[in-house]
Amino acid sequence: MADVVVSEFMNEAALAPLHDDYAVLFDPKLVDDRPRLLAEMGSAIGIIVRNRTQVDAELLAAAPHLKVVGRLGVGLDNIDLAACSDRGVAVHPATGANAQAVAEYVVAAILVLFRGAYQSSSRVVGGEWPRADLQGRESAGKRLGLVGLGAIAQMVAARATALGLEVNAYDPYLPADDPAWESVNRMVDFDALLGVADAISVHVPLTDDTRHLVDAAALDKLPSGAIVINTARGGIVDDAALAAAIRSGQIAGAALDVFEDEPVTAQTGQLFNGLDNVVLTPHIAGLTAESNARVSDMTVYNVLHTLKEQ
Repeated sequence: MADVVVSEFMNEAALAPLHDDYAVLFDPKLVDDRPRLLAEMGSAIGIIVRNRTQVDAELLAAAPHLKVVGRLGVGLDNIDLAACSDRGVAVHPATGANAQAVAEYVVAAILVLFRGAYQSSSRVVGGEWPRADLQGRESAGKRLGLVGLGAIAQMVAARATALGLEVNAYDPYLPADDPAWESVNRMVDFDALLGVADAISVHVPLTDDTRHLVDAAALDKLPSGAIVINTARGGIVDDAALAAAIRSGQIAGAALDVFEDEPVTAQTGQLFNGLDNVVLTPHIAGLTAESNARVSDMTVYNVLHTLKEQ
């Protein structure tokens, strides 16, 4: 039986330090086989997960010896933090390790969506020459609205500013005297942010307060032709309302890396079927070869450090 269970993919080479003292089960398929995962947790003192493995009361009950949860990423909505705390189980996200990857994804999405020319390959190779259809817009001079101004949003702001965008942000939890506000325009009201945003990018956790924060009413308050980017958590943006706003022409485009129902199925994906200037990716904004190595190394360090302390 394993001491440390890894139920989702990671950079396997990063596990080497754990192998020195612990029996490690690395099986990325475990996330899709809940009964076997629970059975493997009987002797486990540690588990390493991404965002799909549910570390809930059921899993904790199956793991009486569990001491630590290593999260390959930063979102913690798949982990019952209260239950872990009650059990004395430490939870360690890989804070900051994938921030660069997410920030680059957001900035790339801004450029792609405003320009609107990068999805024309099939038309060109098919013999079309659609220059008149592909007169997009420049990003420089546009107004970016950041919903939340944490570490990733600050990295987005720095890169967007370098490209000539005006950056505004709304974050009621960040003190007004925080140095982060020195490089962006601070908006004290969410509706005010929406009113001046040619593009919005979401950077807040999913909570009861943020669920459907970007709904039909919020989308209607954006200037016509705005774009929407969500790399945070599915459910913060109302996917159905967004699709409807794109179809109506109120919203010019969107990049979604997260969805209300994940993974997206052929049926749920029909919501965006036929829409132009939409980029849909499978929750990989924070995943690059470099970030995967950083996240894996940090997570193994966190788990190993916790186990050695106890």
